[in-house]
Amino acid sequence: MSGGRVAHVTLKGPSVVKEIIIGITLGLAAGGLWKMHHWNEQRKSRAFYDLLEKGEISVVAEE
Repeated sequence: MSGGRVAHVTLKGPSVVKEIIIGITLGLAAGGLWKMHHWNEQRKSRAFYDLLEKGEISVVAEE
């Protein structure tokens, strides 16, 4: 009496190419988000200095 053979999934080690592709993808996504944040902060600074130069705002407290 022999029982039916069950096909088990054999566990393999990590795929190096797959790990590299996932790492590159995550790195590019994080870099893109960081760059968008940097551009947003740069835009805010540029708008502040443009208003300062036009005289619409001042950094000196009014008395």
